[in-house]
Order: sequence, then C-alpha cells, then structure tokens
Amino acid sequence: MPAVYDFIIVGGGTAGQVVASRLSEDPSTSVLVLEAGADLTADPRVNIPIWYDTLLGSDADWKLRSSSQPGLNGRVLGLHQGKALGGSSSLNAHVFVPPFKGVIGSWEALGNEGWNWTMLKDYFAKAYSSPNVAKDAKEDLAIDGWLESSEAKGPIKTSFGDSSVGSFSCLAGIDSEGKRNNSASAYYKPAELRPNLHILTNSLVERILFDESKPPKAIGVQYSLDGASKTAQARNEVILAAGAFQSPEILQLSGVGRAERLEKYGIDIVMNLPGVGQNLQDHMISYTSFQAKDELETKDSLVRKEPEAISQAMQEYAATQSGPLASLGVHTYAYLPLSAPDRSALQELFTGHASEDSQEHKATQAYYDIANTTVLDPKQPSAAYLTALGQTNYAKDLRDGTIPAASPGKFITIGLMLSQPLSRRSVQITSIEPEDPPIIDPGYLSNPLDLEVISRHLLGVKNLAQSPQLGQLLQQPLQLLDPAADFQGDLNAAKKYARENLMSMWHYVGTCSMLPREKDGVVDANLRVYGIEGLRVVYASVIPLVSTANLQATVYAFAERAADLIKRDWNGE
Repeated sequence: MPAVYDFIIVGGGTAGQVVASRLSEDPSTSVLVLEAGADLTADPRVNIPIWYDTLLGSDADWKLRSSSQPGLNGRVLGLHQGKALGGSSSLNAHVFVPPFKGVIGSWEALGNEGWNWTMLKDYFAKAYSSPNVAKDAKEDLAIDGWLESSEAKGPIKTSFGDSSVGSFSCLAGIDSEGKRNNSASAYYKPAELRPNLHILTNSLVERILFDESKPPKAIGVQYSLDGASKTAQARNEVILAAGAFQSPEILQLSGVGRAERLEKYGIDIVMNLPGVGQNLQDHMISYTSFQAKDELETKDSLVRKEPEAISQAMQEYAATQSGPLASLGVHTYAYLPLSAPDRSALQELFTGHASEDSQEHKATQAYYDIANTTVLDPKQPSAAYLTALGQTNYAKDLRDGTIPAASPGKFITIGLMLSQPLSRRSVQITSIEPEDPPIIDPGYLSNPLDLEVISRHLLGVKNLAQSPQLGQLLQQPLQLLDPAADFQGDLNAAKKYARENLMSMWHYVGTCSMLPREKDGVVDANLRVYGIEGLRVVYASVIPLVSTANLQATVYAFAERAADLIKRDWNGE
C-alpha cells in the first residue's frame, strides 16, 4: 500500500466506517482507516444480539474506568467503549432510537449554524432502513411521526420510534435475520474490495503529525503496528474519529489542548485549545426490577446462565435466527417530563442555584440556560425510560468488582435515564505514552440539580409499574428485586438510592465540542479544528450536547453529515 493517502481516518468505529465508506465512493480518492482493535465481524459475540455483554471487558473493549466519583459515594464505574472494527456499534446494546428534536435544535442555539432537526433528519433517513410496518400497526407501536419507512433506505438494517414526548416501540440495530447490524457490517463490508479503501487493524495511533507552517497543517499520523512505529501521510486531511476518550487524548499527545497542562509533560504546543478534553457528558441510568408473572417470557434464565435454557435458545437461533438470542429484550421507550408539582419545586431550585462560574469550560452558562428551559417545559423530556424483559446485574463499583448473583424468578426492569445532565468534567492524559489510559472524570452528580431531577423521576417508577398496561404483566402486589428501590414517597431515600446505584449508559460526548472558539469549542460547525488546517474531528466527541437517549442513531446521522461536509469542501459537492 502507498504511504500517502488523500484522507487518513483515525478510528474504524461507528462514525469512522461511515465516513470511510462515503469518501471512498469516489474511486479517485484514497482513504486509510487506522483501527486500534481487531476485525471481529465474524465473531458470534458481535453478531448474536444477546451476547453483547460477553464483549464487555474483553479485548474488544478499551476497558476504561472512571476516576473515583464523589457524587456516587466514591464509586469507580466501568466505562465500556468498543475497540474493534465497528467500534462501540459492535458491542453496544443495539438500541436505535431518535433524539428529541429540541436537543438537536439546541446544538444550533449553542452557536452551530445549520445543525438543527430539519437538517439532521434527512441524514437519519440516509443512515438506516426502517422495517415495513402495516398502517394499522403504527398506532399500537406508537411510531408514527418520526421517519416513515419509505424515507429510510440506509445501510443500517433495523427491526424495530417517535421523537415526541411519550412512549414508543424502539428500533434495534438487528437485521431481519436476527444478526447485529453495525458500522463494520453495514458500511465497511460492502466496500471492502474497493482498491482505494485501506483498513489497518490493531494499529494504535500515537500522535498526529504537523508541518511547521503558520497556521499549522496536519500532514499525517504516527502509529504502532506489530511493535513497530510507522507513519502515514495525508494529502488532504487527517480525520479524528476515535471517540470521546481517545480523540482528546490523541490531540493532547499531539500538542493540541490547554497549553499549561501539556507543558507539564514536555509536549510541544501546536495549538492552545483549552476546550480539548473538557465538557465530557454522559447519561446516568438506574434500573428497577419488578417480579413478572410466571407466564411471561423473559431473559432471566440466560442472565443466570442456566445451561438448559442456553442450549435451547442456541438451537432455536441456529434453526430460525429468532428466539431469546435474537434480542436484548429492550422493546419500549418513553421520553417523559416531570410532573407539574416537581417542575414547580425545581423552578425554585434553578432560580436559587445559578450556574457556578467555571474556569473549566466557558459554555457552562449556555448549558445551564438550556437545561433550565428544557427541564421545566412540560413538552420536553427530562428523562428517558426503557423496559427490559429480565433483571440486570452488574458491578456497581470497580474498586471491588463484585457482581451480585442473578436472582431466581422472572422480572421486568424499568431503566430510568437522566436525559439532560448538567454535570460534566474532563478527559486528561496522564503521561506522554499513548498506551497509558487518560484520567476520565465524568463528574457524575457534581451538579446538585441532576440529583434533584433524577430522584424525582425515581419516585415515579413504582407508579409506572402500577399502571394498568404494565401492571398486568407483573406480580401483584408489586415485588421489587431490590427492596431499597421502594421509596414510599421519600425523596431523600430516592437520592440515597441514586448515589448508590446509578450507572453509566456509555453515552460519552462533548470532549472535542463543536462550539464557538470563545466558548472553549474545539471544532467549528464544519468540524474543522480551530487554528489548524487539514484536521477534522467527527464522532460523539464533537457532539456539544448529549442526545435524549441512546446515541447510536444520532452518531450515524452525524457521521453521514460529516462525510457530506468533507466532500463539499474537497469536491465542491
């Protein structure tokens, strides 16, 4: 392969594969993709939906962890992120849901002209194919109003959204044959024989190379492969698509970031951009499990790893590509506001808790103003709810790593996710060695308003379980898997439970934010790094405000838009 390419893409994950596929559609354009992980497109753990959790903590996972979180009683959380072709789309829970339209509008309000729902919805349609749904089924599924199936004809095949406040049946990134559809299978595999597209796996990018011009220009990358350090040159651009942790890490190691921090490690400053690594946002979630009726089919026997249940499920999947292995069991979502009394109480708290002066990020006030508006608006969601057919069990604290034993019985779990967190912190390098993981501090619940919002939502979970529709699936009277989740209307009990049980949803964004430079932005509305030529950042690290719920669908649409911006700049398209 030649050592010089038109475009070098750092990261072969969800967004990287989209951009690589779209740019290489032009046979005269050469594209190199450098992926730190392996090609696992044939691995059954990737392809069979239910086995996604077997990849967590494996070599397909970066195996990162948070710093000790004071807001969570000092707990250390596992922060899973894909390290394989397809990135996190190869090991996530394959939930494919739209964002709330107002969130996308907030991107534009933060100073990014043109980034609104009207623009982005066309890129959702370009990214995925919706299953055909009979007209008389749309009302039952509550999916009317997002994107009609006739509009959505993209590479990602789904098997089952509405972006309004309320409940809906959610799509999943699973094709009609019961296999996971990720960016590697949907975007890369159809393009892998193109002579102008080159993929190098197990290649860890160490730093970006710049020339000595003013302004500096990115001219290539240095990476390690098979124990040797190598370089590749870019004629047009280096495109950083390495995620919300590795993208800021690579920039910092390359001399792009807050100057005084980089100087501590003896790194030559290429561009002083204080926002690099700042503004890290993530969704937090709490799971509440209720005992289900005996006749309901759940995933609990698989959670308990019962040999007979696993054997039967594998036989069914092998024969028909259906059954328990073909789905995670997450089928419904709801985007909900708080009740009127809760909103009134929060209005007083927002008024009495003005945004703190932040030397860390200059957009703090703008984010506070957005949250103040959305959380208090009865037509905008402050939380997302999901239901899962089965219990969840996980290590709540990596300081000891204990995973509780799965319980006997059948359960339905309600997951409650904080949609618009105000808490945010940073990703910072710890040395000049690319192999050393950065310090990742999401600052969970560091803003007290987050605890107030999610605790009030937690108080309403039992009411949802008692609703006629859900209640008919559950044992009566209600039996909770964890008695501590029965708060009896006590807000302080809900707050205590939140600190002890909230987990990451692995929806990391914001560390290379698309914001005006005077607000500590890292890239402009065309995703170009400020002050540097030939360097762009795509992927979730650029998203300035986290989406309403799961990120997968939004990242695909974002990457499709990014590819068009790049082609427009270089080809005039």
